[in-house]
Amino acid sequence: MTVTIKDVAKKANVSIATVSRILNHKPGFSKETEDKVLQVIEELGYYPNGVARGLISKRTHTIGVLVPAISSMLMSDFISGMEQVTHAYGSSVIVCHTEQQGQKTTQYLQLLQEKQVDGIVFTSEVLLQEHYQLMKDMGKPIVLLSTESFDFPVPYVKVDDRRAAYSATEYLIRKGHQKIGMVSGSREDSIAGQPRIDGFIAAMKDHDLPVTETSIVPIGFAFEEGVKGFTELIGQFPDITAVFAASDEAALGVLSAAYQMNIKVPEQLSVIGYDNLRMAEMSIPPLTTVAQPSVEMGKKAVEMIFDMLASATTVESRIFPHTIIERQSVRALS
Repeated sequence: MTVTIKDVAKKANVSIATVSRILNHKPGFSKETEDKVLQVIEELGYYPNGVARGLISKRTHTIGVLVPAISSMLMSDFISGMEQVTHAYGSSVIVCHTEQQGQKTTQYLQLLQEKQVDGIVFTSEVLLQEHYQLMKDMGKPIVLLSTESFDFPVPYVKVDDRRAAYSATEYLIRKGHQKIGMVSGSREDSIAGQPRIDGFIAAMKDHDLPVTETSIVPIGFAFEEGVKGFTELIGQFPDITAVFAASDEAALGVLSAAYQMNIKVPEQLSVIGYDNLRMAEMSIPPLTTVAQPSVEMGKKAVEMIFDMLASATTVESRIFPHTIIERQSVRALS
């Protein structure tokens, strides 16, 4: 026999409205009453009917998240943060792996519309007109994570990529390095590729150090691209003493390629990464890196969704601070 919210209210000797407020984390009841109702729920084995709750509240208690690479460790950190907050609000996350394919992104947005999600977090990609229009037509809150739009009025959560890349490069310079190269994302990537390249170039020029096309290999952020990128970089810039890799995954690729070439890190080559993923402290040597608080950024993006759901107004974008995490992959030159 199916247990209903009416059964819970009757056994707990409270109103149905009180049970509903407790289930939906609304105010208006004492801690004693909450404990009593939760005990009855456990005793009766009551499970709220999500469909019925959605019809009443006009909410489905789901947040759609679009990510370009499901295997990315950075995306895993973002999703971890988002899930922590959604679960605290009694909601769930629907993760959609777009693979940076426009048609696949469109199909997922149509699916999220059918699912009537309460809001959407759009991560790490350029927001195109067609995708913005689809989300706008849904009439649901939208937040950009690790990206921003100069064309559409959508709040975002990110770090200042140009400034963070500048800090990473300047850190190497202050350690005495002058012959510095970069393995970066593509120049066509206006979100994290070109801004990090711009930061690298600006730091080099501000310290009157030479920077040319042979100093930069704009190839990508993955481990394999770090391996290939460093192989190309060392070939065209053989007397390099330090590398700024624009992601930790690429930095590990640099470490791997250097090991295969019998180049010792940090004795012969210093390496700094970007992201401060958990694997950065697991590498040999442990990787010095630029930290962006990815879990906290994921949390903030979803909190902004719930803030907009509660107030029906937009929220301010948030730029998170970056920091340099010093480990053992950078050596100071005497």
